[in-house]
Amino acid sequence: MRKFNVNVNGKSYYVEVEEVASEGVATPAPAAAPVAAPKAAPVAAPKATAEAGSTVVTAPMPGTILNTCVENGATVNKGDKILVLEAMKMENEIVASASGKVTFLVKKGDSVDTGAQLAYIK
Repeated sequence: MRKFNVNVNGKSYYVEVEEVASEGVATPAPAAAPVAAPKAAPVAAPKATAEAGSTVVTAPMPGTILNTCVENGATVNKGDKILVLEAMKMENEIVASASGKVTFLVKKGDSVDTGAQLAYIK
């Protein structure tokens, strides 16, 4: 039995093929049904989380952090723009949901999912 990974139209399949030798006539062995190759689980770096008693600012949609608009540790007021999230080629302003000192949990260039913690305000 020989094992192969076969790529068809960008999709990877794991197949096992039995090699059969016969005298004079080669009879092809039936190939096993293609099975999608198992995908490796993504390895995520441990992420910081918000401190207890603080207000968490979360991502409203998946996207990429374009810029932070204030310094880490700056004092902000509710409604102040704190960072810019790019989603589907649109720049979305993320504002402070409370007043206090902001601590970012992401940096410029990070990709985030919906609901990801971006910062907390204490």
